[in-house]
Amino acid sequence: MTDAPPAASVEKFRDWRFGLFVHWGLYSLPARHEWVKNRERLTDEDYQPYFDHFEPDLYDPRKWAAAARGAGMKYAVLTTKHHEGFCLWDSEVSDYTVAHTAWGAGKDLVKQFVEACRAEGLGVGFYHSLIDWHHPEFPIDVLHPQRYDEEAQAKAAGRDIQVYADYLHAQTRELLTNYGPIDIMWFDFSYPNRNREDGLPGPGNGKGKDEWRSVELMAMVRELQPDILINDRLDIPGDFVTPEQYQPDGPMERDGVPVLWEACQTLNGSWGYDRDNLDWKSPETLVKMLVDSVSKDGNLLLNVGPTGRGEFDPRALATLASIGEWMRLHERSIRGARPSEYTPPTDARYTQKGNRLYLHLFSWPMGHVHLPGLGGKVKYAQLLNDASEIKRIPNDPNQTAQNTRMGGVSPDTLTLKLPIQRPNVEVPVIELFLS
Repeated sequence: MTDAPPAASVEKFRDWRFGLFVHWGLYSLPARHEWVKNRERLTDEDYQPYFDHFEPDLYDPRKWAAAARGAGMKYAVLTTKHHEGFCLWDSEVSDYTVAHTAWGAGKDLVKQFVEACRAEGLGVGFYHSLIDWHHPEFPIDVLHPQRYDEEAQAKAAGRDIQVYADYLHAQTRELLTNYGPIDIMWFDFSYPNRNREDGLPGPGNGKGKDEWRSVELMAMVRELQPDILINDRLDIPGDFVTPEQYQPDGPMERDGVPVLWEACQTLNGSWGYDRDNLDWKSPETLVKMLVDSVSKDGNLLLNVGPTGRGEFDPRALATLASIGEWMRLHERSIRGARPSEYTPPTDARYTQKGNRLYLHLFSWPMGHVHLPGLGGKVKYAQLLNDASEIKRIPNDPNQTAQNTRMGGVSPDTLTLKLPIQRPNVEVPVIELFLS
């Protein structure tokens, strides 16, 4: 890894805890997943109608930013260019941009996004694809849409990945020069030494640090934006790790050393707008994922794929609003919180901020919850959603259990008396004030 980022950037990132990911591009028009060009093996000619008809007339990033802030998010990351190669700004080195569409003459959607985020007090991040299936010098490899097209492969035999790398570096320079301070650079992705997995003939030719010139690229990013954080997908170590579509089983480490991390997750399994994908996660599940991340000292970057007209789907807006209502009542258990040294009971998570310990109950116990290691260490307890007291029950090891009388519980364990009715929130939280 090149020079590490300032500690202040790391701590700001840890304090944020919750961010918005936005995947938006031409793939929003077919609305069949952001990898539609790869999955359906579309040629540039097949894909051209989406460029010709890109007309997001309802695009208003102020509404996106307001929805993010309302959900309790503190930063937002936009796909400036995805693997399809289409750019959301008027790049000086490409005509394959929004500014060259019939609708977008002279437009810069990235600039509007940045301005909207800053107006809402959100940190700003840029996603930028290392892969480019439209660039004439990007080789046809194991992930390319034409990986099965022998005629296309023959025509592409002379392509020079280093010419493409120059283009990649030039576009990264534009992004980090033209929009003021940027908090996060989110590159995607490397696949070194990757070969065909289907047993059929054709190209392997994975891509990694040598093809991207990653050390040089990262050094340039640091030079242009000294306070930025860079993710881990350049095939060299970055500032934070990015588990995708899964929740780690504990705090993440590299070679036994804790690392900064951010789980990137979707609302429904697709990153881009996918009209017929109905696999939507519930707000409760998403809140649990957020809590789980923070309890393991990580962030959650939650994705929305806007429609081809530039709006968030109503289902996405409803989900963000539900998360936002939970965050309105429980934000202090998330924002700036860290993991706790205490071990939570089954199906629960702890976060901690100073002398306040937060117990997030993923399932609601009947009557009582027992907290090992906290006997004599808590001076007050309350439900966080309404600040109503939760009674503490001291445990006497000499007391024998009899009928409704509790007994045999270690004095090292704190027992809380819970109401029978579960609070009407996605995840109930008990705030414990430590002695």
